[in-house]
Amino acid sequence: MDAVRVALLREVLTGTEWVAATRRFAGTLRGAVTPHGGGLLLVGSAEYEPWHLAAHLDDEAAWSGLPELSPTLVRHRVPGGAPAHLAVGLGRLAAAGRGETLLVVTPEQPGAGLLERVHDARRNGATVLALDGGDRDLHALAHDALAAPPDSPEGTDGTPSDLDLDTVQHLVSAAAGENSLPAPRGHRRFRDRLARLADGLTAPPPPRW
Repeated sequence: MDAVRVALLREVLTGTEWVAATRRFAGTLRGAVTPHGGGLLLVGSAEYEPWHLAAHLDDEAAWSGLPELSPTLVRHRVPGGAPAHLAVGLGRLAAAGRGETLLVVTPEQPGAGLLERVHDARRNGATVLALDGGDRDLHALAHDALAAPPDSPEGTDGTPSDLDLDTVQHLVSAAAGENSLPAPRGHRRFRDRLARLADGLTAPPPPRW
């Protein structure tokens, strides 16, 4: 989903909670990975792999100049002969710890096995985020969570009936790469701050068309 389509979707969602909610969650995601220089693990359920979100975050990482947003896709089943970047199994979650972020994305119940691994990752110091259908057990483990609206006719708040988890993922990934998001607080060297200021002062004016 390109920037124009995201903008149109946000316009449709004006007056609902979803524009602010997805931007807030995106800010949490970006704020979790940026200070540590990355370490984003993305995992779904046994039946749902968040391929599209992985691809969109990878694109946003490139377009925004924030490589920290590029995730490692963790898979429940790794087929033989899979390339290295698609051959990361659930064992990776056992090594997740402080400075890493685990984003769990699934429209269904994550299952006891995955919940146990998520619990271990949080106990070891990882930041846990959930983007799902509203599973209570998963939300209890997450430091922050966003549940997509259930499938139903258009609600009284004007939310479109076809606003599902996939669409919410598009909004979150787009917002995570936006330069308008507040920068996370952290210790940044003086020369880095000076370089950013110089870039801003010397940047050419935007084209007029």
